[in-house]
Amino acid sequence: MRGPWYRTARVLPLLWLVLTSCVELWAQAASADAAPVTAPAGRTKENWASLSLEGSDLQADPPIFGQKDENPLFTRELIRVKWRRGDPIDLYVIRPKGVSKKPVVLYLYSYPSETNRFRDDDYCGRLTRSGFAAIGFVSALTGHRYANRPMKEWFVSELTESLVSSVHDVQMILNYASTRDDLDVSKVGMFGAGSGGTIAILASAVDPRIKALDLLDPWGDWPDWMAQSSVIPDSERLGFVNPEFLKDVAWLDPVKWLPNVKAEHIRLQHVLDDQATPRIAKERLESAAPATTVIVKYDDTGQFFHAVSGGRIFQWVKDTLRPSGQKQTTSVVSSVSNRQTQ
Repeated sequence: MRGPWYRTARVLPLLWLVLTSCVELWAQAASADAAPVTAPAGRTKENWASLSLEGSDLQADPPIFGQKDENPLFTRELIRVKWRRGDPIDLYVIRPKGVSKKPVVLYLYSYPSETNRFRDDDYCGRLTRSGFAAIGFVSALTGHRYANRPMKEWFVSELTESLVSSVHDVQMILNYASTRDDLDVSKVGMFGAGSGGTIAILASAVDPRIKALDLLDPWGDWPDWMAQSSVIPDSERLGFVNPEFLKDVAWLDPVKWLPNVKAEHIRLQHVLDDQATPRIAKERLESAAPATTVIVKYDDTGQFFHAVSGGRIFQWVKDTLRPSGQKQTTSVVSSVSNRQTQ
């Protein structure tokens, strides 16, 4: 007959396993509390305290090539890249035909955008017009990249992660593009709208490969933006105007970074009746822009669409990347600018 000593011997290993597991979980929690800006990602670590890749160990998996579409004017590839656990990124690489090594423009739209536009043939035709390749994607915590998160966690509530991870993505995407012999990354342009414009500003502050920035109503000036932006639900606004939250994200304010971007050419476009970025925030961004910035103001969305339809909105960034003798100037109707007027 097996006595109490036998039952104790059977239980002791189980108790030891539970104890060591608790100690390990406690150590992980303590480590997370001590370094909240460092995000573990499987075999990699990501430093959310730096816009550059310094301090991060993002190792790209081999890209997975998906659907490839042949159009008379362009070739469109869907490529899945990954350098974080649980965060694959769908890249749309759209290349014009008849050009051996294509200059590149990155396209990043605002939260909460999807990738649907990059599957539209007419849209892709406008992107690749004039012999330029386009790379389209969405930012962190956006579209297909928002998964396995509590609903209370979203792009703005996790603003440090959303912006810094996306800035890292821009650099990693350019690293990938540089491995292809059909893309020319010696002069890269970036078109960013809304939060995509914010990410473009931050990326240009640390990556000199981006030579031209075209920014449409970028988010910024966080105290005013959080207080007035239509992106923030009124029921949640109090948490975002909290001094502690504003202090945590202050270092990521593009008002601080815009004067120091490395891009040689910058255009800042503002649609004045767009409430996603309140007017006071637009004014602060304009005041922070380098003196050479082209600032274009549209009184309302109607004037904006009239001025930029038919792909004209994409021509400026392409023109800035061309040799001076090959520019194709495009007229844009706008109100008075406090820098250069286009």
